[in-house]
Amino acid sequence: MKSLFKFILNHIPRPLLIRLSYIVQPIIAWWLKGNTFTDPIDGRSFRSFLPYGYNKQRSNVLSPSTLSLERHRLLWLYLQRETNFFTAPAKVLHIAPEQAFFSMFRKMKNLNYITSDLHSPLADVKADICDLPFEDHSFDWVFCNHVLEHIPNDIQAMKEIFRVLKPKGTAILQIPQDLNRATTFEDNSIIDKKQRTEIFGQYDHVRVYGRDYFDRLRNVGFQVEEVDYTLQFTTEEIKKYCLAQGEIIPICRKI
Repeated sequence: MKSLFKFILNHIPRPLLIRLSYIVQPIIAWWLKGNTFTDPIDGRSFRSFLPYGYNKQRSNVLSPSTLSLERHRLLWLYLQRETNFFTAPAKVLHIAPEQAFFSMFRKMKNLNYITSDLHSPLADVKADICDLPFEDHSFDWVFCNHVLEHIPNDIQAMKEIFRVLKPKGTAILQIPQDLNRATTFEDNSIIDKKQRTEIFGQYDHVRVYGRDYFDRLRNVGFQVEEVDYTLQFTTEEIKKYCLAQGEIIPICRKI
């Protein structure tokens, strides 16, 4: 199964993959129902989760119901337990909207929820992240998760997110990160897809972020809190929810 999922991820364009998933997902969720792992986003449990990964496949990480990964479930738990996101009125921009959140956020009556992306079929507004078509100080929340590693000019993208965020607003800007690496590695001369997958972890990534990622955000103007929210859970809970021990959530605020 791992080799099949790896082939699908590396050969089917993401917009098509999103559309196909809505057909296949209900069948897989029914087939895998059980009691071993629980997706906290919708509360459903399964005997196993699905594998996922463009290069090295990780076992039991993709939820059969919401299609959430470790980072989605961790963020959901953080928002649910530590913020008023689910209750307070807010205007939200979701860049490259994730399926794990899309339908749930869309249903929330307290949110004015807007999605944006150049290619995603889930986007309300087709736009370049480096040139967002929104006025300054427009949003209480901005979600932009696992996007910046795809963007050649990531600093400009960060500046645009900062610009459209309201004062006292919060941006969640998750990225794949090597916390053992002090500085970010990028090499624009690497254009071969296989080589990019080997070096950057995915064929369409342009860098591997190190711990200096947080300083990049601070230099743009954000106040950044590096939250290891997995510390709030027992070993049993981490296994139950299939979380990634030690993953950092960058909570970025505009003061």
